[in-house]
This record gives sequence, C-alpha cells and structure tokens, in this order.
Amino acid sequence: MGKRILLFLLTNILVMTTIVIAWSLITTFTDIGAIQNAEGQISYGALMIFSILVGFAGAFISLAMSRWMAKMMMKVKVIDPNRPANAQERMVYEKVERLSRTAGLVHTPQVGIYQSAEVNAFATGPTKKRSLVAVSSGLLQTMDDDAIEGIIAHEVAHVANGDMVTMTLLQGIVNTFVVFFSRIAAIIVSRFVRSEIQWIVQFAAIIVFQILFSILGSIVVSAYSRHREYHADKGGADLAGRDKMAHALRSLKMYVDRAKVDDRTDDSAIQTMKINGKSSMMTLFSSHPPLEDRIEKLEQR
Repeated sequence: MGKRILLFLLTNILVMTTIVIAWSLITTFTDIGAIQNAEGQISYGALMIFSILVGFAGAFISLAMSRWMAKMMMKVKVIDPNRPANAQERMVYEKVERLSRTAGLVHTPQVGIYQSAEVNAFATGPTKKRSLVAVSSGLLQTMDDDAIEGIIAHEVAHVANGDMVTMTLLQGIVNTFVVFFSRIAAIIVSRFVRSEIQWIVQFAAIIVFQILFSILGSIVVSAYSRHREYHADKGGADLAGRDKMAHALRSLKMYVDRAKVDDRTDDSAIQTMKINGKSSMMTLFSSHPPLEDRIEKLEQR
C-alpha cells in the first residue's frame, strides 16, 4: 500500500506539472485560456474552472497510468495464470484468486512478483477489473504462509473497497486548490519584478508553487490513506480470518523490530511502508498508521 500511494502521488505531481507547463506556454504566447486581462486583473471564475479541469484531469490521468507505472517502476513480473513459472508463483496467484472470489470481485486482479529484499506488497489500478496485486520476493522469503495470506487479503481488500477511485476524487479536489492558489501566488510574486521579465518569473513561480503546494496537499491524501488502512485490515480479516490478518501485522512488526536492532532503520522497505517514523512532521506524510495501532484496532473488533 505504501508503494501504491507513493507511485500515485509522484505520478500525479509529474502529470500535473506537465499539464500546467504546457498550458502556461500556450497562454503566454496566445490569448487562449487567459485568466488575466490586459490590466493584469485576475478572473477568479475562469481560474477556478481552469483549476477544476486541470486538477481532475491530472488525478484521473494518474489513475489511468497507475497500473502501468507500478509495473514499469517496480519491474513487476506478471504471473500467467495458465502457466505459472514455479510453485511459488502458483501459490501467490491461487491465494489472490481465491481471496478475490471471497471478496466478490468479478475479475481476478493481475498478480505479480517483483524482485526486492524489502518485505512489502501493494495493490493498484484504475478499476477493480484492471487492478494489480504485487508482492515482493523478500516478503515470500521472509513470511510464513499464514502471514502471506493475511497480507494478500489486505491488498485484495483495497481493490474490493475501490480505494484508488476514492483517492483519485480526493486528489482531484486537492489538485484543484493547488492549481488555483499556485497561480494566484505566482501572479502576486511576478508583480514585484520588472514588467519585461514578469512572464518568466510568473512561469517559474507557477511550477515552484505547484510542486510545493502538491507536497503540502499530499498531507491530506496521506491522512485518508492512514484512515483506509484500518478498513483494509478489517477487510483482510473478513477475507482471510482475523487470526491470519493479526499474525501478518505481528510478523511485519517483528521484521521492523529486527531491522531496528540490526541498525537498518533507513532500509527501503521500512521507509516505503512508512512504519518507522519517529518525527511528528514525517508522520503527517506517512501513508500508514503505526503497526501497533493497527494490531490494537484489529484485536478490538
């Protein structure tokens, strides 16, 4: 899940920046889509419409690209359900297929394995039909069968809950405000420089403010992500059984504790899962709540 959110946010920022750069160049050299008149007055209505269109376009383009981006960036090997390469691939696919049926999914997600020592798994995709569940080779080598099933059930629950679509709508709203306020801030900044370089300053300021506000906006998306983790844990418990889900979370915690003892707290797997942050500031950007809290909530159900 941590990788899913990270990939989605990075893709969203890249897509949004590309759209805004292209549109800024068009509006700089033509009158198309201008949000300022000749006197430099801002048309807030036009700016809001522009922000909504760009904001939601960026979010939905990111969603459409999410499965492809995940497979490309993580080098995921998709398992052929008719010809799994080995017993390990067959086991992973069968677990995803069985849990997907239990979750009521009409289509089994694509299933893949990516080579990494990290102990992790993620689910992504634009729709339930076009989703992907991927696990790391490190997870398969480190965890026992019950823990693997619990973790896969958690990821299947994310697909069944439609979390990516909900997150896309939230990201679209965040994007709208990012575009709106970054443009206003850039226009204000450009008024403090000479008129002949105003367009250059404004262009550069738009990009800088948009990236900055996008990072701040990710706090909202991460807060939603932490909220959904509890629901996915509950969903995983419903699919695989509460004992297996709790065992999976405890196994992850044992792995993290061992990593800390071995002085590997900067290990990429831990950073990706966002479960070792001690800084209250970094907690705001964490896509996962602490494992202790997740285990406690699961056992209270």
